[in-house]
Amino acid sequence: MRNFPEGEVLYFNKPYGREWTSFKLVAKVRYHLCRHLGVKKLKVGHAGTLDPLATGVMIVCTGKATKRIEEFQQHTKEYVATIRLGATTPSYDLEHEIDATYPTAHITCRQVEEALKRFVGEIEQIPPGFSACMVNGERAYDLARKGQEVALKPKLLVIDQIELLACNLPDITIRVVCSKGTYIRALARDIGEALDSGAHLTALTRTRVGDVRIEDCLDPLQFKEWLEENDK
Repeated sequence: MRNFPEGEVLYFNKPYGREWTSFKLVAKVRYHLCRHLGVKKLKVGHAGTLDPLATGVMIVCTGKATKRIEEFQQHTKEYVATIRLGATTPSYDLEHEIDATYPTAHITCRQVEEALKRFVGEIEQIPPGFSACMVNGERAYDLARKGQEVALKPKLLVIDQIELLACNLPDITIRVVCSKGTYIRALARDIGEALDSGAHLTALTRTRVGDVRIEDCLDPLQFKEWLEENDK
């Protein structure tokens, strides 16, 4: 029998959609755990935010295991991302409407492969304005949603691998293995600029965190049933 107050680590495959923020996934897990255990409070936290329109691996810690959150955050992450070239959005994904279009006729799959090589290794990346970065005590996305200009400083990070999985221009699909703090939305923006165009994400899945793969993860929609069957 599991001991959730003492500390457990759970792996979830976060669903797609604005109603499935990382915060709401944790809230649903906490709700079902408290109901199952017959308690009013239980410490529950996640080890790495995923955007609402992204899916994939989320590590959720309970009780005393929340002390391990920073440990899990340091783990290497793997993503599969689909990027549309030739257009940008304010958030660099589908959360906002297209705000500018750019030519793509000059881009070839070979040029895409060459451009991707520039981002492997230690790089500096400016986080998106629509991000959870703190600016003078406020989240950058809160300021951006108020229409305020958000100036974020470049961050040093490491991209271990980028693989071009599909090239159906203007759409490309890539696999990225990277360090903590990498914004794949910002990478899409930078890839577009490297190709003398624009770009934004149309799909994103976190397929791995450390050794935890998406096939190891629970469906949060079935968590209540899983609890009833696995914690007797």
